[in-house]
Amino acid sequence: MEFLYFDAGLGAMLIQAIVAAVAGIALFYKSIKYKIRSIFGLDKNTSENEVFDDIDIDDATIENSSKDDK
Repeated sequence: MEFLYFDAGLGAMLIQAIVAAVAGIALFYKSIKYKIRSIFGLDKNTSENEVFDDIDIDDATIENSSKDDK
């Protein structure tokens, strides 16, 4: 009876292939889900402006911090 020999390099390669396959499937599922939701109009239309609207920083605060750094 012949036994197969798995060295550390092959084990690492198999683990890397499994992790890559899981990540690929997850990203593929996410992109397909987004496309389907956008076709049916179920997604939220978020733009870059909406993402950054929650950040409240005064211009004076930025100017004061840059003066303090010098």
